[in-house]
Amino acid sequence: MRRLLRFKCLTMLVLAPVLIVLGSTCLAADEKFPSDTIKVIIHTTYGGGTDITARMMTMRTRRALGVDMQVISQNGGSGAKAHQYLQSQPADGYTLLALTQSHLYTIARGKSVLKIDDLVGIARAMDDPTFITVDAKSKYQTLEDLIAASKEKPLNWGVSVLGSTEHIGLAQLAKAAGFEYKAVPFESGGQMVNALMSGAIDATLPNVSEARQQILDGTFRALAVMAPKRLSGFPDVPTTYEKGFEVDCSTTRGYAVLKGTPDDRIKILSDGLVEGMHAEVFANYLASAGLTVEESVAGHEVWDAQIKKEYAKAVQAVEELGFK
Repeated sequence: MRRLLRFKCLTMLVLAPVLIVLGSTCLAADEKFPSDTIKVIIHTTYGGGTDITARMMTMRTRRALGVDMQVISQNGGSGAKAHQYLQSQPADGYTLLALTQSHLYTIARGKSVLKIDDLVGIARAMDDPTFITVDAKSKYQTLEDLIAASKEKPLNWGVSVLGSTEHIGLAQLAKAAGFEYKAVPFESGGQMVNALMSGAIDATLPNVSEARQQILDGTFRALAVMAPKRLSGFPDVPTTYEKGFEVDCSTTRGYAVLKGTPDDRIKILSDGLVEGMHAEVFANYLASAGLTVEESVAGHEVWDAQIKKEYAKAVQAVEELGFK
């Protein structure tokens, strides 16, 4: 009996370290995700549109995921600094990159440590399509009128910055419709509005969030929206697709993680962000800009595919417009 007890004690002493290791392994394998703060990296200064959108997104997504979320600015290089920070973090789902078209242009120009395949889209927060607008007093009543005049001589089109999303959209429309143009950059939306109303420019390409009020109050005339489908808030504005030009242009904001993040974590993040952004607080935020949850918010599969499509457009635009 003593020998048996002695043997059992020795066995337990030998097996104890093994059991501890196995127990730790099981805990690691079963670790709840997420269980710690999720960082959301923005490439702009605090207080801008990307920052505000990220903070509005986190308000209810925190509840959906059950952890805190922290917005961190890594401003510099049109996204390049944010890319460096993201690359320095583990591909574990605890670091999200707030992604806009600026990031895609930076990667396309070879100014980033990342390649497009290093990013996996998690969820889209905002899809803000571009209108083609003229002043309400303009002689151009339709998109056909504007294009016909542009074929006679290059018209002046207002854009925010040369190489911006709307400039690239304009270039694609001009190529598809066969006309030339003069892109006129402005430092602010207010300057562009004044230039359009004074006749200094013939047309401009504002987002829904930028021109919603001017269109509703009759200051601007929207000739088309650069999207495949009409907007629910502007059902009378035709699309470029309806006019025979499969050209879309939209300012988007969404979130991505590094390639290598486990698929189950990508799904948890995608589901959590989509749930959080369907809450009333984010829906109201979108509504204040003339946008809807149904038309803006999308999950992993839709957003990841859109990122790759937008990147292909960015590469083409960088080459054709000479912004390499």
